[in-house]
Amino acid sequence: MGTYKIAVIVGSLRKDSFNRKLANAIVKLAPSEFTFKQVQISDLPLYNQDDDANQAESVKRLKSEIKNADGLLFVTPEYNRSIPGVLKNAIDHASRPYGYSAWAGKPAGVLGASIGVIGTAMAQQHLRNVLAYLDVPTLGQPEVFIQVKDGLFDEAGNIGGGSKGFLQGWMDRYVEWVKRHAG
Repeated sequence: MGTYKIAVIVGSLRKDSFNRKLANAIVKLAPSEFTFKQVQISDLPLYNQDDDANQAESVKRLKSEIKNADGLLFVTPEYNRSIPGVLKNAIDHASRPYGYSAWAGKPAGVLGASIGVIGTAMAQQHLRNVLAYLDVPTLGQPEVFIQVKDGLFDEAGNIGGGSKGFLQGWMDRYVEWVKRHAG
């Protein structure tokens, strides 16, 4: 395979989101044969099973972007020790109707950043449980629980020097994971 298309799902809607910054910065550590596109989840209606037979255009767009991707990159904050509702809503939409999940078989990486000491450990564990059910092979190691501190990002928005080596190692493993599992 020559080029790998990665759908990036950021679990935050906040304009100045740490996780959106992390998503924008970490993709710069990938090799040139990897392309990344953040999928929009802010315009999705709340999931309602009654709408499965007549999905909104925004839901159809999301499912198409996921289906056309070779891999997934989830970058999520932690809200109340779990994943944000907006992320769960997007996951539910793209997994429905039952038997027509866009997620199945797509290799994924999970990471996140928070001001808390444990980063996004609980949110990531909950997300991994959901992804396991949806048949999404998810990179297990290294885990990335980033505490947002001065220096995480440089002035240009890139990964700062103190975290660059660790996150480059993660990206290298993620690239191997996608190449191994993308079909």
